[in-house]
Amino acid sequence: MNWIVLLLASCCEVGFAFCLGKAKGLEGLPYWEWMGGFVFCYVMSAVLLARATQTIPIGTAYPVWTGIGAVGSVLLGIFVFHEPATFWRLFFITTLIASVVGLKAVS
Repeated sequence: MNWIVLLLASCCEVGFAFCLGKAKGLEGLPYWEWMGGFVFCYVMSAVLLARATQTIPIGTAYPVWTGIGAVGSVLLGIFVFHEPATFWRLFFITTLIASVVGLKAVS
């Protein structure tokens, strides 16, 4: 169950990256609406990570949380914000995914 909580925490981390991306270049109320989403996702991400570490070792949970968040944010950047998908960017994201899977396998 706590692995699901950790996955939700990671999704919230991607959510706050998404909100930051959407707030970029905005002013006034739309900016503050996206920043409100950022704060909500940020807090939920931290709370869920803390909950997941009740049974998952922090040495495993934290790298998995940041790894999924990083991969999700890069994919979000590529598919939503039209950032470049260069060979090296995809190569290193693939190695990050392999590392996260490896941590899960050995824990």
